[in-house]
Order: sequence, then structure tokens, then C-alpha cells
Amino acid sequence: MRVVVSGGTGFIGEPLVRRLVSRGHDVAVITRDPAKVRAGRPLSWKQTNEAASADVIINLAGENVGGGRWTEARKRRIMESRAEATNALVEAVNSRPDPRRAFISASAIGYYGLRGDETLDETASPGGGFLAEVVRRWEELARRAEGAARLVILRFGVVLGRNGGAIGKMLLPFRLGVGGPLGSGQQWMSWVDREDVLRMIEWAIDHPSARGVYNVTAPNPARNRDFTRALGRALHRPAFMPAPAFALRLALGEMADEMLLGGQRVVPARATAEGFMFEYPELNGALQHALTP
Repeated sequence: MRVVVSGGTGFIGEPLVRRLVSRGHDVAVITRDPAKVRAGRPLSWKQTNEAASADVIINLAGENVGGGRWTEARKRRIMESRAEATNALVEAVNSRPDPRRAFISASAIGYYGLRGDETLDETASPGGGFLAEVVRRWEELARRAEGAARLVILRFGVVLGRNGGAIGKMLLPFRLGVGGPLGSGQQWMSWVDREDVLRMIEWAIDHPSARGVYNVTAPNPARNRDFTRALGRALHRPAFMPAPAFALRLALGEMADEMLLGGQRVVPARATAEGFMFEYPELNGALQHALTP
């Protein structure tokens, strides 16, 4: 099987490419820096026409939304990086329609906005805020491939895994004994183990009946205070030192409210109804897995 992956050198993309290569697939990674490609074969963004003849296209490209304070310039990069990558791949798909081909496009649960204690499945309406705006646009562009390919949109939650992601940002303060909840700690965290993310992408490839939007979150979201307590236990460190909301807002501005102090209680209704089984459905098991060298 011929597979083209954008964003194939990132936290999710690189291990995904390794898995697909190990399954015997011919995997090409679209990248701006071929030196970063450690598995698969590199393609430049000028070679996206190769996606037109691929059996599977996986779109993971986009500026890291948690990489720094949201200045106006950074917000433009976040939006434009997703739009440019998705447009390029959709154009390639539409140039040679094939309904047997799978086009799997990343999205995020930021689509739902900040919704308090409301339980959100894939039928929930979009919310407000910058992230919701980015994700709505991202998905609108991906939907232009409908009819030319089997479209699957995966809304990722907070991904837990070694060497990066949410855990990578949280380890230092916890190991120093100053970890704890963010703000009130009441906000929901819809987390998912990276292993289950990779497995769900493979599931979407392998099941021709999979199409449309899927929440990629474990079935048991946790409040931030419970998440941080569980992380403290897993690290054998205290987790009672809260990060005050005002300090987070002072340091990170708008980003603090949308990514740290707010949250969504998201459940993977469609995937579980269609037979996907999570390997790490419980937080304690997922944290132990994410922290195992």
C-alpha cells in the first residue's frame, strides 16, 4: 500500500510512519526538512502530486498550538500552516478522484470550544474562540475532498506519550516537587494515550466503513485536578502546588484560557460504537505507559 503522510516527523507522525513501514507499506513523508525524516522516504511540498496516486493520505501537518504565547503573528502561522497543507493535499486528491482511497485528516477537540461540564460527542455543535475557529476552517478545507476519497476527520484530544506532548511539558515542575492543578483544577481534560491515537489511525485505514468525524479521546476524561494527582502518584511526587490562573493569563494571555484553564468533556462515541477498543482507557494505566522508558 502506498501512503503519503504530512507532518510525519512530529510527535504523532514519526511513530506512525515507523509503524506503517513495519507493516510493509511504501510510506512517503512530505516535509520542508528532509534531514528530519527518520523513517519512510522524504518528499518536498512541491511533490504533493504523489498523493494523487497514493492509497492513503494522512494529513497531520500544522504549527504547534501549544508552542508559545499566541501573538497575532503566531496565530496567523497556526491557521495558515493548516490551511496551506490541507489545501495542497486536497488539490492532489481531487486531481485524481478514487473513492477507494482514504484521506485521513487531523483535527482537534478545540472544535467544541469551552463547554464546562457538558458531555460532547461527535454530534455536538462547534464552540467559540480561536481554537474553534482554526479547527472549523481546517475541517472545512478537508471536506473539499469528500467524493474524491473516503474522508476521515480525527479530532485529537490531549495526547499522552513519551518524549513530548502534554507530559513532556509537565514533567519538570512535577519532578521538582512543584506540580499541581492549573487554576481551579475543575476544567476537564480529554486525554488519550499516543498508542491509541496510532491504533485509531490504523483502524481508520483498515476499515473501509470508517468515514466522517471521530473523537480521538479515551472514554474516561478527567478533571485537571484529578489528572495532576494521578501524574504526581505515577511520578511519586507531590501534586498540591496550583498554578494561579492570573499568573497563567499574565504569562500566556488568550492561550491560557483556551488551552490550560478551560477544557472540554469529550467522549469517543462513534469509534466505540463501531468497534474500536482502547488499549489504555483508564488514566492511571495511560500515565504509567507514557512514563515508561
